[in-house]
Amino acid sequence: MKLTTSLPTLLGALLASQSLYSQAPPPTPTQTLEPVIVTATLSEEAADNVPYSVTVIDEKRIQELNVASFPEVFKETPGVLFQQTANGQGSPFIRGFTGFRNLALIDGVRLNNSVFREGPNQYWSTIDSLSLSGVELVKGQGSVLYGSDSIGGTVNALTKGPAYRQPTAPVTVSGKQGKGAKTVQPVSQPVGLGPYVTGMGYVRYATGEDSWTGRLEGSVSEWEKYGVFVGVTGRSFGNIEAADLGELPFTGYDDLGIDAKVEIFLDPDTKLIIAHNQMHQYDVVRTHRTIYAVPFAGSSVGTDLQHYFDQDRYLSYIRLEGNPAGGFVDRYDFTFSHHFQGEDRYRLRTGSRYDEEGFDVNTWGFALNLQSETSIGLLSYGASYYLDQVDSYRRSYQGGDLDSVGIQGPVGDDADYHLAGVYLQDEVDLTDRFKMILGVRYTYADADIGRAQDPDTGDVISINDHWHNVSGSARFLYSVDDEKKLKLFAGISQGFRAPNLSDLSRFDIARSGELEVPSPGLDPEEYILTEAGVRWDSETLSASLAYFYTDITDMIVRAPTGRIIDGSAEVEKKNAGDGYVQGIEFALNWRVTEDWSLYGTVAWQDGKVDGFPTSSPKSVEEPVSRLLPFTGLVGVRYDNPSRRWWAEANVQITDRADRLSAGDKADTQRIPLGGTPSYTLATVRGGWRATDNLTLTMAVENVFDEDYRIHGSGQNEPGVNFVFGAEMRF
Repeated sequence: MKLTTSLPTLLGALLASQSLYSQAPPPTPTQTLEPVIVTATLSEEAADNVPYSVTVIDEKRIQELNVASFPEVFKETPGVLFQQTANGQGSPFIRGFTGFRNLALIDGVRLNNSVFREGPNQYWSTIDSLSLSGVELVKGQGSVLYGSDSIGGTVNALTKGPAYRQPTAPVTVSGKQGKGAKTVQPVSQPVGLGPYVTGMGYVRYATGEDSWTGRLEGSVSEWEKYGVFVGVTGRSFGNIEAADLGELPFTGYDDLGIDAKVEIFLDPDTKLIIAHNQMHQYDVVRTHRTIYAVPFAGSSVGTDLQHYFDQDRYLSYIRLEGNPAGGFVDRYDFTFSHHFQGEDRYRLRTGSRYDEEGFDVNTWGFALNLQSETSIGLLSYGASYYLDQVDSYRRSYQGGDLDSVGIQGPVGDDADYHLAGVYLQDEVDLTDRFKMILGVRYTYADADIGRAQDPDTGDVISINDHWHNVSGSARFLYSVDDEKKLKLFAGISQGFRAPNLSDLSRFDIARSGELEVPSPGLDPEEYILTEAGVRWDSETLSASLAYFYTDITDMIVRAPTGRIIDGSAEVEKKNAGDGYVQGIEFALNWRVTEDWSLYGTVAWQDGKVDGFPTSSPKSVEEPVSRLLPFTGLVGVRYDNPSRRWWAEANVQITDRADRLSAGDKADTQRIPLGGTPSYTLATVRGGWRATDNLTLTMAVENVFDEDYRIHGSGQNEPGVNFVFGAEMRF
């Protein structure tokens, strides 16, 4: 299925028609404020005042980066490797972990579910970056606040909502205003009452992807009464044009996103939110598994004639939040949610043999978060429960006729997965300079799989298991000086990941030519996350330096069984991965003058974990899969004194990625022999507010036209890529 370019064309017409926006008032200038985050502690806190390594990417920066998909917003974040299995299937590695070892939230609701698989997966790409007001990344947070999966990092994608015009105080104006002005009649009423209507149209075109993106959104609201917001985004990607390799066949795809939010103020301290967002991806080809893959630096080519995915995701939630006056509870929010994820995969092996498989996941969830300001500190406490209901299928065809129906799809069929937890956290200001945060969480997980295939006999089996976990955390923040510019932070947190349906029952292709089979009887993975750092924040200079060390116990790893099934090497899962990941992250932003600033980042990682390079039962210590190579970035930015235009340029240098596990070495379709070559990327971008309503942006990515592949990806990135954007607001 292919989307036409009608939506981008329509948006282009809207942007060209200034008369449509003629009655729009000029936007109110906004003051630059210290970023405030909620993900790290569940309370609104300045980003520089939490004892974690955090990254805040606001809506303005998302627009400036002009990214093609959500995972790309992290491409200049230190400690994060942005990997793409295929175009439209991005999966960031955060402090050495990806997939289900990072937790993704949308407005605090879990995107992660029990079918998320080992290694890079495409599910984060079902978040529409243009529907977001901002993104918060907390690295190495642990499991106290959000439970299972939050090992490398927690990402909270915050969706847009209605815009409000706050009434001004009553004023009285009379007399003449300026030379020759008419007499102004007295006014004595609040200014800004009544419905407030705003909207936005946006288009993006990129030459290296041959892609069009269009978005329309609108908002109607009344201050402290109600607000309604609706947005729609359409994208159409052509084939990637790489530097030396030329056009990469079958790397294009289409997607469509829709989002809406209604806010109703029951009283000045209580708000009801009803929200919905969805994403559909069509014909996303996993090119590296097909005969059309273009080899790079010795990488191999797949054998499938076709191999593509369709993705559907819907999230709806209703949330009641408030700040009651009096009583023990000072703030609360209660959320009831329904999340649907559907995946369909088509694989053509030969001219007459093909198969289809997929799954549907309905996730029902609720979460209650409470806060109380007490004599012993700010208490945050609450509970959450998520239920996944999973159906999966597999059908094989020969010569156009149905040949067989599988017992299960990529995960077990007729399955339920329960994840419940309660938590308590205390944030204490021991002195004016010294803050301590202590927390504990109890989690219960239960898997009930009705139908799975026994890898030995091929018979139907059921899998039932459950697990308990108690995780704790202690974090500290100390301000060295009275002005609280220089701060030290440190912490230790426990993290865990309960085995999910993918661990226990997956029967599907993994990496290059591996067949992953069901593995009942697994235990939870356990981690101890420690970090220490220093940060400086002043009006002209922001800098941070952090060291982290993650201890790994019982990580679930793949182990070859020695059997070959249908041409693929069979692998099972074992709790055998003990090891560590460590690293250093540095970031700096220096405002040299009022208009000029310099910025830069440096990241280094190292890690080893036990694995099984052969079918021998004896494990060996080897590098952690897809470690981030040593990476540095330096940039300069200029903001015109009028603030009508800006420009910036940066250079990113990435070292050769040659610390490979046995699985990396075997994954020859994605990782070249001996590792992924180093590369240097230069980017120039800028923006111009042509009118009070129209903003134009342009970027030149990969200025040196370098032929490169991000480590672990399934295809190369574009060569020189000109990216144009236009945004009209009213």
